[in-house]
Amino acid sequence: MQYIKGKSSRKLQCEFQELKKRYWGQHLWARGYFVAASRQINIKEVQKYIEEQEEHHKKDTFKISEF
Repeated sequence: MQYIKGKSSRKLQCEFQELKKRYWGQHLWARGYFVAASRQINIKEVQKYIEEQEEHHKKDTFKISEF
């Protein structure tokens, strides 16, 4: 979650200069976060997710899209 918050903060501040001026030296997002699962997952899914993290983070595909 910290990765998403960090990447989105940087991208937003680069795209919207008024945010960069307003939040210079401060945090754009709050420090905490909440996560909940809507289904049970098994240990194999967790293990696969962990094993693929290094490769996943090599790709910088984070994008801010319009809703």
